Amino acid sequence: MKFASPPDERHFARHQHHPFGPGRRHGGPGRRRRGRMARGDVRVAILLLLDEEPMHGYQLMQAIAERTGGRWTPSPGAIYPAINLLEDEGLVVAHADSGRKVIALTDAGREHVRDNRDSWPDPFDGDAETGPDLRELVMQIGSAARQVVITGSPAQVEQAAAVLGDARRALYLLLADGPEQPAAE
Repeated sequence: MKFASPPDERHFARHQHHPFGPGRRHGGPGRRRRGRMARGDVRVAILLLLDEEPMHGYQLMQAIAERTGGRWTPSPGAIYPAINLLEDEGLVVAHADSGRKVIALTDAGREHVRDNRDSWPDPFDGDAETGPDLRELVMQIGSAARQVVITGSPAQVEQAAAVLGDARRALYLLLADGPEQPAAE
């Protein structure tokens, strides 16, 4: 497999401070990161919060952030599609109140929460996360790759491309093998 040729000197001059192009900076030392949770957790969080009181989307985002101590702040792109699905399922209903769309549980929604509450993991529990945080490791790898692009020789950039390509293939192979199988005795 042939990788893209290493950047030439003009590339380094053009992108001296931002090797992956303008507008690709992601935060800095003081940037607050948002956590990402599974889709099911967004759904459960919405249902549990609406079981307490009707809220609009922004209130739901704030309440989740507050209950998780800021570890998880869902985006509108996570909240509103989940609300729409819950509405399609007949578990919530939206109505206008002072120009805002307020979401409330339907009778079926309250029954669903009551029947399933004990089987759901607590979406606000910080200890509920399982496994290592791969996001941090990916960010560290990205930082190392940027350093190679900025300061490395063309041969080092080519080697880095090969290393990253091998890592990508290895990750996809993990998924291709399917769920972990118990070890044979």
